[in-house]
Amino acid sequence: MIDSNTFDHEPINKPSGKRQRIANLTSNILNPFLLCLALIILFSFNSTASTSEAIKWASISTGLGIMPVFLVIVYLLRQGKLDNFFIAAREQRTRIYVIGCLSATAGCITLALLGAPDILVAGFITGVSTAFVFAFINLWWKISLHTAIVAASATILVMLYGWIAAGAVALVPLTAWSRIELECHSLTQTISGAFLATLLVFLLFQPLAMV
Repeated sequence: MIDSNTFDHEPINKPSGKRQRIANLTSNILNPFLLCLALIILFSFNSTASTSEAIKWASISTGLGIMPVFLVIVYLLRQGKLDNFFIAAREQRTRIYVIGCLSATAGCITLALLGAPDILVAGFITGVSTAFVFAFINLWWKISLHTAIVAASATILVMLYGWIAAGAVALVPLTAWSRIELECHSLTQTISGAFLATLLVFLLFQPLAMV
């Protein structure tokens, strides 16, 4: 039986081979930063009447909700304080979660004060809640943020576009497989991340945005 603590740190033996290359590509493409950026752009263009307005809200949201965390990770990598960009070691994730919580909270408050579209504010409220919950869990267990964001994104797409977007749901098990294949998470950690994020979308995003 594999101990889940095995996945709390970066794998000692780096995976290699075709399966691992596919897993690595999947994990890199379906990463939290890119998916959150994609959602911000989608929300911005979906809820505004002009391109300039959409670009304005997308820029503000990205600048407040994504860039601070991204820049801190890059800085810590250059300082040798992180092992890799997606932070395989659970202990190294703590400060990133704290920064993410502060950044998302600031973004949420700013967007609300500026009168941003409801769907953007709802997205940030859901993101803030997810960040705080996952940060708390991370104190003892490395729940998968990759599968969480993919599952949340797929759920939101289905909410917005109906079952025509159901194909996005297939990305959830694909992402879970990639994280397990790369020895970054256990099966339980990937399933828990996907389930919890989906639950938060139903509890928070749906009633706030789907009005």
